[in-house]
Amino acid sequence: MTRTAMEKTPVTLLGLGAMGTALARAWLAAGHPLTVWNRTPSRARALAAEGARAAGSAAEAVAANALVVVCLLDDASVEDTLTGTDLTGKDLVNLTTATPAQARARAAWAAARGARCLAGGIMAVPPMIGVPEAGGHVLYSGARDLFEQHRDTLAVPAGTTYVGEDPGHAALHDVALLSAMYGMFAGAAHAFALIRREDIDPTAFAPLLADWLTAMAPAVHGTAEQLRSGDYTKGVTSTLAMQVAGTPTFLDTAGEQGVSPELLEPFFALMRRRLAEGSGEEDLTGVIDLLLRRPT
Repeated sequence: MTRTAMEKTPVTLLGLGAMGTALARAWLAAGHPLTVWNRTPSRARALAAEGARAAGSAAEAVAANALVVVCLLDDASVEDTLTGTDLTGKDLVNLTTATPAQARARAAWAAARGARCLAGGIMAVPPMIGVPEAGGHVLYSGARDLFEQHRDTLAVPAGTTYVGEDPGHAALHDVALLSAMYGMFAGAAHAFALIRREDIDPTAFAPLLADWLTAMAPAVHGTAEQLRSGDYTKGVTSTLAMQVAGTPTFLDTAGEQGVSPELLEPFFALMRRRLAEGSGEEDLTGVIDLLLRRPT
């Protein structure tokens, strides 16, 4: 049920680092009564000057409201902070970065203490919080009815994306997306290294690089369809055999430019390994299967 402007859901927020502070200010700006706590009290006092209620302890903060949001350093910090608090009847939203296994275990831990739990993965940096046009969003997993109950409140700091009942799926989506980001950063680092010693302005090269990466990004849809169908030859434009044949040029160019191939070579090695299995007409999708560890 959507509340009116006079009935904004009260929120308790534990953790006032850069992200927690950004979340707090977004809820305050939207008119939500907010109780905050932080291990370093000065951060809570700063927000109290902006309209928040600073609790003297985590237990006091948890007792203040039914909706309790946790944004701490790590999973161990969550347990340390919540131990000794009364979670009975609370709706706990855990936005602390964690592994899928940690998120599942923490949800079970909260349930054993009488709380309902949503796990979250924040796909944003603090300056994106409270700025809808910035495109930040938070991934949520856990009971759908719990998510729907608090959707409007959770959507205040950033957009919301629900990814399933399994409490570990928000963390899994978070790490998967960030892993792809780091892969992109690795490729960009190699590209800039190639031109680094040349009379090429990196600020002139950057738009070309950004446009190329943007043009290539939709290829993930084809990969997803191949994974779902099991047919890795469907819709192939450049076969694995063709791409493997071209890899020496990349490695030779790196050598000529005095650039280490260590960011490219592991992926090229997987491509060669897949080709050796006789899958030359495939796309690169088969490399994904090589990354899956065999059961021991």
